Amino acid sequence: MGVKKVVAGLLGFSLLLTSTATLTGCARLYNSNEYDMSDTNTAFTYKMGTVTYVKHVMIRDNGSGVLIGAGTGAVLGSMVGRGKGNTLAILLGGLGGALAGYYAGKGNAEELGIRLDDGKEIVVVVKASEEFHRGDRVRIIYDGNKIKRVEHL
Repeated sequence: MGVKKVVAGLLGFSLLLTSTATLTGCARLYNSNEYDMSDTNTAFTYKMGTVTYVKHVMIRDNGSGVLIGAGTGAVLGSMVGRGKGNTLAILLGGLGGALAGYYAGKGNAEELGIRLDDGKEIVVVVKASEEFHRGDRVRIIYDGNKIKRVEHL
């Protein structure tokens, strides 16, 4: 078995493992009208509050973006050239994909300070799919003790 096939097989396997872990094991805090299928027929609770501050933050990549990018780049690189040129294309594709995946895996987010109507103050980090401002009235939807989403009223 050639080096090219071993590298492609290892990258493909790591891509499969990473995408499976990403799709099944990550809890996300959405701020849109999007729900997971597992959320159907589930009773959630909510609290109302007012945004007291907004701080723009970055979500650090957990490594999945790099692995997925490297795997995809290597697979695409394997389709180019022959012999040593093909091996170089696989390596460059993997490196370029890893770099692209690193930046794609990071996400913009907002840290929100929220004063709940009961007087408690909480801090929530949400993916920045909608913009929040100081003074906005929001509803915080909970699944047990975990916040499921924050949305404008």
